[in-house]
Amino acid sequence: MRGTDLLADAFGRIKEAVHGSVLGLSADELAFRVDEDANSVAWLVWHLTRVQDDHVADAAGTSQVWSDDGWDRRFGLPFPAEETGYGHDADEVSAVRVPSADLLTGYHDAVHERTVRYLTTLSDADLEQVIDESWDPPVTLGVRLVSVVNDDLQHAGQASFVRGVVLRRRER
Repeated sequence: MRGTDLLADAFGRIKEAVHGSVLGLSADELAFRVDEDANSVAWLVWHLTRVQDDHVADAAGTSQVWSDDGWDRRFGLPFPAEETGYGHDADEVSAVRVPSADLLTGYHDAVHERTVRYLTTLSDADLEQVIDESWDPPVTLGVRLVSVVNDDLQHAGQASFVRGVVLRRRER
């Protein structure tokens, strides 16, 4: 199995977790926060997808799905188009409100498709190329992609946890 096949599998698992975390949630449930400083399911899924879109587009030397396909306009968030959510404070997190889970999964699916398409163009040797010398040690393409997988899976897990809290609250 090639390294790119493993990465495609990992990104597929992120997609499954994203779909599972938002399935059947209302707009209010997607925006629910455990406390005023916590992240919502909507913010977590939006952010993890924005990071994947941003980092993979940068690695591939392409523009992002977010602006290319008009997702920035569809979401209508009060941020510049290049915003990924990194470093957001509580007020910025609360500003990420979406009307439906379909909007989140639609954007994520479009990013996933572009990510997998990009992976099919790579060889294992490509994964060894240094793409960022500002770190010690320098970052290879493979390490950058694994970093995206790691970050996305953590946020997908957090979204699944918040979903569980939302569902328990429904039962009361």
